[in-house]
Amino acid sequence: MIAAEGAIGALDVIRSDAVPDSGPTDSGKGDPGRRFAAWRARLPDAEPERLLAECDALGGRLVCPGDAEWPSQLDDLGDRRPYALWVRGDQDLRFSCLRSVAIVGSRSATSYGVNVAAEMGAELADRKWTVVSGGAFGIDAAAHRGVLAADGLTVAVFACGFDVTYPSSHDGLFTEIARSGLLVSEFPPGTPPNRSRFLVRNRTIAALTRGTVVVEAARRSGAISTARHARDLRRAVMVVPGPVTSVASVGCHVMLREWGEAVCVTDTAEILDLVGLVGDDLAPEKRGPVLDRDRLAPVTRDVLEAIPARGGAGTARIAVTAGVDLDTALASLGALSAGGFVERCAKGWKLRRRPPGS
Repeated sequence: MIAAEGAIGALDVIRSDAVPDSGPTDSGKGDPGRRFAAWRARLPDAEPERLLAECDALGGRLVCPGDAEWPSQLDDLGDRRPYALWVRGDQDLRFSCLRSVAIVGSRSATSYGVNVAAEMGAELADRKWTVVSGGAFGIDAAAHRGVLAADGLTVAVFACGFDVTYPSSHDGLFTEIARSGLLVSEFPPGTPPNRSRFLVRNRTIAALTRGTVVVEAARRSGAISTARHARDLRRAVMVVPGPVTSVASVGCHVMLREWGEAVCVTDTAEILDLVGLVGDDLAPEKRGPVLDRDRLAPVTRDVLEAIPARGGAGTARIAVTAGVDLDTALASLGALSAGGFVERCAKGWKLRRRPPGS
């Protein structure tokens, strides 16, 4: 807690009169003098020793830059980096987020979105990846529950104190996450949620992870805000497409159409292809079902294709159509007959009514 003690010491500097010279400025925005004045105005309500004691009583801890548990990827936020994170759970925050993916989306999720998020969460957990989300209704909760069902590790990043259950119906979910994963917030215990804190929280979710997956998002959505932060941080931005008739997926389709950086993903393999290690997590090439005729030698397949769909044809005609000599045609027709693809008829050879693998 050395870094936390340093943070408390910084309050003493603000309480003092040693406000830095702001220098010339065109506006008050970013003016150190004005910022110190604003901080000092809030100081009467600041009781860091009490907050640390409450955090400890709740089984939490304060993690600051410089601590061994601090996730260094948050430093990519520059001056927007959280000053500290309040954490509850036995897992190590930095280690847990080394291989992590954010799954976010609509609170008013459809059954399609819930199923996709839960399945992706469970499959990522099976591959030993941590899933980070915001603990909200809909997609967030589905992703968390999918990980828990697979006995994996999930991190919920709050827009309030980690001791504030919001939404209230997620009390059981947050208890389970705290038991096997982590509850994280940059706001101290007791802080209630508000709109601006959700927007602030989104950048932390994006910065903690290697990439963000959006599963269902309306035209205006907090999930798009998280994806925008991921894009700005040069993290992978992944989007799950939905039905073109679904209002819940309009934002997803806009990102796919208008964002050059957004990549369409349909399963966990495609997610890991973007965020995993080169050579270890490449998604396999997707193919259709392998038919029996796909296993035929190229020449034999050409002979099979030369047989008319209706009626029959003689060997000589089949050879000319396939572009092979007569002996090759005879040999191929014998193999095709043995394999059940063709049969003799009055005109020579014809396709069997239901050839195997057709």
